[in-house]
Amino acid sequence: MFGALGGPRLLLRRLREVMVEPISPQARLDKIVVHIAANMVAEVCSVYVLRADGRLELSATEGLNREAVHLTTMRTGEGLVGLIAETAEPLALSDAQRHPAFSYRPETGEEIYSSFLGVPILRGGNTLGVLVVQNRAHRTYSEEEVEALQTTAMLLAEMIASGEVQSVVVPGSYIALRRPLALSGTPIADGVGLGHVVLHEPRIVVKQLVAEDIKRETERLDTAIEAMRQSIDRLIDSRVMGPGEHREVLETFRMFAHDRGWLRRLREAVTSGLTAEAAVERVQNDARAKLQRRTEPYLRERLHDLDDLANRLLHQLTGQSYVTSHEDLPANAIVVARTMGPAALLEYDRTKLRGLVLEDGSAGSHVAIVARALGIAAIGGVSNIIDFVEPGDAIIVDATTGDVHVRPPHDVERAYAEKARMRARRQEQYRKFRDVPTVTRDGTRIDLGMNAGLLVDLQHVEETGASSIGLFRTEFQFMLAERFPRMREQEALYRAALEQISGKPITFRTLDIGSDKHLPYMTKIDEENPALGWRAIRIGLDRPGLLRMQLRGLLHAGAGHRLRIMFPMIATVEEFEQAKALVEREIAHLRRHGRALPHHLELGVMVEVPSLLWQLDEICPRVDFLSVGSNDLVQYLYAADRENKRISDRYDVLSAPILRALKFIVDKAQAARKPVTLCGEIGGRPLEAMALLAIGFRSLSMSAASIGPVKAMVLATDLARLEPFVAELIAESHGSSSLREKLRRFAEEHTIPV
Repeated sequence: MFGALGGPRLLLRRLREVMVEPISPQARLDKIVVHIAANMVAEVCSVYVLRADGRLELSATEGLNREAVHLTTMRTGEGLVGLIAETAEPLALSDAQRHPAFSYRPETGEEIYSSFLGVPILRGGNTLGVLVVQNRAHRTYSEEEVEALQTTAMLLAEMIASGEVQSVVVPGSYIALRRPLALSGTPIADGVGLGHVVLHEPRIVVKQLVAEDIKRETERLDTAIEAMRQSIDRLIDSRVMGPGEHREVLETFRMFAHDRGWLRRLREAVTSGLTAEAAVERVQNDARAKLQRRTEPYLRERLHDLDDLANRLLHQLTGQSYVTSHEDLPANAIVVARTMGPAALLEYDRTKLRGLVLEDGSAGSHVAIVARALGIAAIGGVSNIIDFVEPGDAIIVDATTGDVHVRPPHDVERAYAEKARMRARRQEQYRKFRDVPTVTRDGTRIDLGMNAGLLVDLQHVEETGASSIGLFRTEFQFMLAERFPRMREQEALYRAALEQISGKPITFRTLDIGSDKHLPYMTKIDEENPALGWRAIRIGLDRPGLLRMQLRGLLHAGAGHRLRIMFPMIATVEEFEQAKALVEREIAHLRRHGRALPHHLELGVMVEVPSLLWQLDEICPRVDFLSVGSNDLVQYLYAADRENKRISDRYDVLSAPILRALKFIVDKAQAARKPVTLCGEIGGRPLEAMALLAIGFRSLSMSAASIGPVKAMVLATDLARLEPFVAELIAESHGSSSLREKLRRFAEEHTIPV
């Protein structure tokens, strides 16, 4: 029974007042327990804070011996308080000392108290501490009292999450939420980034916990639930959704949105006096706490569904955006997300972005390619990182090893700051031989081009000494725009690119969208296998107006210049002929109107679809050059989705089957006397690049950051020794086992930096 002070609503109001008083954290906690004890007519109220070492520290009490504060601790699972922390569930007992988990602590003086009510202090399903009230008399706590204490615990969770309580615990200890964490994932874009966490999908911070009008809050909740259901229905029932497994997943998601148990708990939480937002947070906290402690994969997957539903509901209630505001991006930002497409990454201010951490994402994903193009350290596959970080947390991303340090200790931070300085010094060393010809030790010239997609990238051509732009990804302009770029806008970009690189060759790849690279202003087509679906040249040929507009922009911009145009995802000779016919049609149009033309026009194809390997004899006479897109070619040869982290690292590009396929392309191009460049990601890794030189490639294109390390490798390589060694390796290899370690040993023995 609540006291005369007015029940839980008045209690929460008073606690809110305490939260904003200009007093020390300890004084704040002391006042909070006094108010709770008085309001709930309890002789004891205590707050235990969970530390990083797994111990619960008595941090404030009203009724127990004050000298026990910061002295009494217990392990998670030990005693009644430890049991609550372990199970994340409330515990109400009329005779606490008879419970088998009861642990007697003489310094507290609690032996005179019989009844016990304790609730976990939860945030995001994680236990931050335990809140307890006790009475001398044997009494049964009502459900209303349990609810009230759980609601009060939500407010304490805010205080702990803010970091204020860190100054209260024993010196040298960390509270669990603020403890340093060392996590690991898979490097997807090389580099080291030091900065502060920015959540790509910001959490909704519920500031108003107590409902002023329960009826109104119930109506708000019901309205938001209906709006959320309708948005899910529209997504599933839209015509672009075909049949398949993805539809079944979304149908399961819709079923959760109609789950009676979930909806009942939400309404009960509002009836107890919470606002609609606080009710959603409270129910989701409880659900997360339970499901996180289960090991069944199915239930863990359901946790993601419930998280998504709760977030959708909170966004409906608050009207807040699903993604963070890019205008408020702090300097040295490290973006943390569950997953992200390449277009979303491009929307961030690259001058402030230092790193990217994803729960999902592989080295072959398009977002990884964009991160490498932007020079951003990125790591994928970091499980549950969203649950462990708060906006503004200090974080270090080491994308050379895959390590992520959250709230790092000062010594770790100093060590990484030095590592970042060493990387900068190494890049400076690479710049010193920028103007040194890229020639092997035995005199073979190698062309090292640069991959780009934005005008700002082109400044690196001069910095790195790149011989060309081997791949200009024109889709970046489309992905950044709010609407389809007009022909004049496209022309302006292409002209600026041609003029900025001072006559060096630049190869423009026509629009390569589809798969995970969709444009925000175009209807997204959901496909069973998007990597094998309607994308790149297939879209261009099916929507010739789109491709013709781009070709016209390129031809206008290329007037008086050497212009190289490359078509992606060509699977048949006929597709190239159709694309070439569109170019010829645009040239005829320009001639009719007396417009200037490029002084030299070259058309090429990207070899990335395996079917083209068996048409090289037919297509080589028709094209001016070939470019090998090793990223897609490798995934298609192994039928291993590079976006799928379970299998993306299952096969090694440095295995005989891949090297044989690549050598086959080189041999065919050389026989037809057609230049061939490899512009996939493997060309930018020194060891892989060394193998490519050995099988005949003399032109590679890569990210700007890769040119220095690859050039250092080239200058130290003697092809006369390397070529026969690799040829013998490939010939003797059986199956698809990796040749990586043998190649690495060769490099070490011959002092080749890889």
